[in-house]
Amino acid sequence: MKKLLGVLLVCVLIGACSKQTPPPTIVKPNAQSISVYGHWIREFDGSVMQDSQPSGLLSWRDKLISLSDRSAIPEQRLRLHLINPHTAQLDNQGMPLTLADSLATSCFASYLSDNPDLEAIVNDPHDDTVFYMVTEDASYAAVMSPECQAKYRDSGATDYPILLVRLQLTTNNTVLMTHVRPIQYAASMQVGNFPNDGIEALAFGKNRTLYLGLEKDLNKQARIFTLQMDKDFWHSDDFAQVNEPQLKLPHFEHGNHPINGMDYYQNDVGQEFLIASARNDESLWIIDLAGKRDTRIIKMEFYAELNADTDNCQDWEKMDNASIEGVAVMDETLWMVNDPWKEVYKKNIICSQNRPNYEQYSPLLFNVAIEPSWFE
Repeated sequence: MKKLLGVLLVCVLIGACSKQTPPPTIVKPNAQSISVYGHWIREFDGSVMQDSQPSGLLSWRDKLISLSDRSAIPEQRLRLHLINPHTAQLDNQGMPLTLADSLATSCFASYLSDNPDLEAIVNDPHDDTVFYMVTEDASYAAVMSPECQAKYRDSGATDYPILLVRLQLTTNNTVLMTHVRPIQYAASMQVGNFPNDGIEALAFGKNRTLYLGLEKDLNKQARIFTLQMDKDFWHSDDFAQVNEPQLKLPHFEHGNHPINGMDYYQNDVGQEFLIASARNDESLWIIDLAGKRDTRIIKMEFYAELNADTDNCQDWEKMDNASIEGVAVMDETLWMVNDPWKEVYKKNIICSQNRPNYEQYSPLLFNVAIEPSWFE
């Protein structure tokens, strides 16, 4: 009896013994709407993760990695969070980020050391101890020296440039920021100066092509750019000039329709795509990298787990908004993490047992089977 009670207690703490297997994916053929089910991400001690503001997701060594933007609570910032996809539970304290000595005199050292706004995370295609991330809002950053301002004043977008940062995993489970390059857009790209609407998605394709997803440009349209990260890429700290592939992205006449996370996918006949999340629209974009097909938009409905039956609530609670900001392909499953949008997240509150989770801006981990029909 004592052994049974012990097992039940573990189940309550980590939510691992019930409702861990969601109902089958529901795809409505006409509207292409998908019902997606998520589990609350939990700390190593079983408590629900608080206000981590995830801004990217990566499949790595059979785990998932997320990182937090600058609006997260202090204990969640400047670290990579390792998530067990099967239990939605974190591994210990994650991997803290620190500035390498090699960047101590960089023009960007002050910003990178002082709660930078981190977005997106990708793994190097040829070295799984190397990662890359990008920064976004630096409107609050300390003013750079006159020399640095002169060198990096022409980003083609924001006054303080967006930074691509190289990370190196060390033997003591710390991650060093070892190299940094600012990103530059041609003036003709008309990106616009929007400090908090910059690059929010990264994905590697073939031949070390890095795809960068921009939230919105001067015309309020999402864009995708590329960088070729060859062996000499980090030998310089000059601007990295992006290119723009000819992709058939959707165009919207009104409103904001950003993409906030993406990953690369190749189907069984070798066709290449990006699977991107459109956070405001609760949708996936299936983007043909050959540039031949229009982007397919797949609507999603999100449900949060309920670990007990209360207030006529059971099993799953339909969400008003999820705000997905990280997607990762692992085999034939798409994993997604949300970035609780503080302005609207409490609109999700229906069932009393999930109220504390929404009030402390706790994130969820979602997964859905990748369907061949998405790429037809």
